[in-house]
Amino acid sequence: MSETRHGSASLRTDSMPAWTQHRYGEADAVALENIDVPAPRRGEVLLRLRATGLNNGDIRVMRGEPLLVRLAFGLRRPRQVVRGMDAAATVVGIGDGVTELAVGDEVVGELPAGGGLAMYAVCPASRLVARPAQLDAAVAASLPVAGGTAWQALALGRVVAPPAGASPQRVLIIGASGGVGTFAVQLAAGRGAEVWALCGDRNRALVEGLGAARTFDYRTVQPGSAELGEGRFDAVLDIAGTAPLRALRRLVREGGHVVLVSGEGGRVFGPIGRLAAASVLSIGSKRALRPLAAVAKPDVLAELLELAAAGSLRPVIETRFPFAEAGTALARVADGHVVGKVVVAAD
Repeated sequence: MSETRHGSASLRTDSMPAWTQHRYGEADAVALENIDVPAPRRGEVLLRLRATGLNNGDIRVMRGEPLLVRLAFGLRRPRQVVRGMDAAATVVGIGDGVTELAVGDEVVGELPAGGGLAMYAVCPASRLVARPAQLDAAVAASLPVAGGTAWQALALGRVVAPPAGASPQRVLIIGASGGVGTFAVQLAAGRGAEVWALCGDRNRALVEGLGAARTFDYRTVQPGSAELGEGRFDAVLDIAGTAPLRALRRLVREGGHVVLVSGEGGRVFGPIGRLAAASVLSIGSKRALRPLAAVAKPDVLAELLELAAAGSLRPVIETRFPFAEAGTALARVADGHVVGKVVVAAD
């Protein structure tokens, strides 16, 4: 294997196996091929991937839908041909200007545009945090996007531990058995909240085991159903993204918040129309509808990793696929009914 010098570390310069796509489409548009190992630029490091967590965002980019995402990821084909944003990896090369990481460090982070379904990837050093030694790489790789989104959704909904002597908050999580939902249930319960949850009937026991006080089958109970009532919740996290906005707003008390984590919509603009309507409905309202635009927050990821290492947060991993079956893993996530997370192990 040939090498070249860049900054203070040796970097690999030959090819690597990667799951790539050169057109938008379903999982059958993704194939295993050899491509060049990327070289880190200033402020970046080269990573040897250990595990990659997959998310709904990877599927949106894979499909190029809604079409609006193509403005950021490539108009006619994906600009970054490798999917996978969540990464647990080993630093194997250092770009110029990087002083906070060294070759051999075990790290976790969110790759800016993808690249995780390959042997190697580059990432800004500022987006990476140390992986606790006792935490398995596959478990760590499940945390960045889904765990970070859940954390930010709770912050936007002002779900906090109650002061001494105060009543706990009551939080409703809609779509509680997916990646974001399983983290949100645990994090909300960990802050002392009374968690109610909507999920598939077969997942109710799992969600209750994660800390939900009450669960309901989403096929029979939805916002507007008598079981949920009106004005009962301090916060509602709508992860499913299909309930009518006015019905969601009626669920919270005055001063409460509905956090819109996701949303459905048309093929061109996706959830933009729904989010715009939420902003209009919130004008002057004491029951705010608050769209979430989650971003990578390394400080939050570091806290999530500490919780997971301590056993206070238990990532739910439905399936761990080997690297050779990454295409099947993408198809599973695209199916839309994953319980918890799907992770691809590179080793």
